[in-house]
Amino acid sequence: MRHLISIDDLTDAELRRIVDRGAEFSAGLARRPAPLDGQVVGVYFAKTSTRTRTAFSSGSLRLGGSLIAYGPGDLQLNTGETTEDTGRVLSGMLDVLVARTAGPEAELRGWAQQGTMSVVNAMTAEEHPTQALTDLTTLVRHFGRIDGLRILYAGEGNNTAAALALALTRFPGVHFEVRTPPGYGLGESIAHRARAQAARTGATLVERHDMDGLTGGYDVIYTTRWQTTGTSKPDPDWRNVFAPFRITPALWETSPDAVFMHDLPAHRGEEVVAEVLDGPHSIAFAQATNKMHSAMAVLEFVRTAAKAEEPAKAEEPAKAEEPAESAELGATPSGDRTLVAAR
Repeated sequence: MRHLISIDDLTDAELRRIVDRGAEFSAGLARRPAPLDGQVVGVYFAKTSTRTRTAFSSGSLRLGGSLIAYGPGDLQLNTGETTEDTGRVLSGMLDVLVARTAGPEAELRGWAQQGTMSVVNAMTAEEHPTQALTDLTTLVRHFGRIDGLRILYAGEGNNTAAALALALTRFPGVHFEVRTPPGYGLGESIAHRARAQAARTGATLVERHDMDGLTGGYDVIYTTRWQTTGTSKPDPDWRNVFAPFRITPALWETSPDAVFMHDLPAHRGEEVVAEVLDGPHSIAFAQATNKMHSAMAVLEFVRTAAKAEEPAKAEEPAKAEEPAESAELGATPSGDRTLVAAR
């Protein structure tokens, strides 16, 4: 079975495959052979979600699947059933389970201990892998590449930052600079794994706990909200600790061509000022839309891999537009770079 619980579950080739496929969906170039036709996707969110829940729900339906949604009080986990038993039961009725727990990754690993249902991590305490895949899809759509990009991340070293560190360090020449307040950095395991990957690929991971000595020349300036979903901070003065990491227009003085990214929801005036979030450099809302396209690529990936083991069925081929044999980058009238079919 194919699961996606961590970025580390993917090979380099699989990571690029999902990102490129998401970019194809986003550009309208992807053929849709309805890989979820006849399949049922369960969407379980124990914590709030707007983008991720809607992205996987809409993506499942667009790929031909049926949908069952579960809220935080719907499963017998609340009455003491084990994660493994819940996964075993659901696997007899679902083909995919997309789950946000905001708890330990081990919960999803428990659900994955069966042989028929794909499990997709829609956010745990340690990592938010589908957000990173969305972000990389957005980078490909805007720049046409990931290799060699210079990315500044400022704010909390949360599960989004963790997934970005694990994903971006797979790409040669990437410079990923993480600036976090003291005590709010990347987890030790995440940082160790990301640095090992950077050493292998020629990427660079820098982590500091101040906003001094920024080199500028960034292609991307990224932040997330300071109060991560499902968490709280023990320090009552934490907002003052985070204040120096607020994203303001001053950062563009040395990075005039940088785009601004945010995984949303945003709190204007806290992690980012409105002038940046709503300004001409922001691609945060295009990034949010790409979450659906990336979700479709993830669903296609986990189920196509599973279907490859099934006997071939005799059926009429789907009537769909043939996929473009290749693609190249072109500029839209607005100046954004996008994928266009090569003729």
